[in-house]
Amino acid sequence: MYRFTRTLYFSEFFRYDAGMFMNEYFVVFPEGDIQEISGRLPLNEIVDINGQSLPLPLPGNRTIAFRVARIKVNENKGGNETFHFLELLSAQELIPYAR
Repeated sequence: MYRFTRTLYFSEFFRYDAGMFMNEYFVVFPEGDIQEISGRLPLNEIVDINGQSLPLPLPGNRTIAFRVARIKVNENKGGNETFHFLELLSAQELIPYAR
């Protein structure tokens, strides 16, 4: 008599519930440095060097500011990683945002 054997896969041993799913957010600076931030940023958002949104209007055009140029999401089994790629804004590009 033949016996039916079944192979158990990794996904059958470890089930992910809603509490284990993580969303992680990062900013990627033009030089390639990566820093974790607290939440998602919209496209074309003006942010400071810490990845926080800058309040508009800016006090002047001599501010270190970045613009969110591209967003990339890596979807993994246990969570998502969202990368916000930044580009540095020049003083001329900040003039419309200054007082």
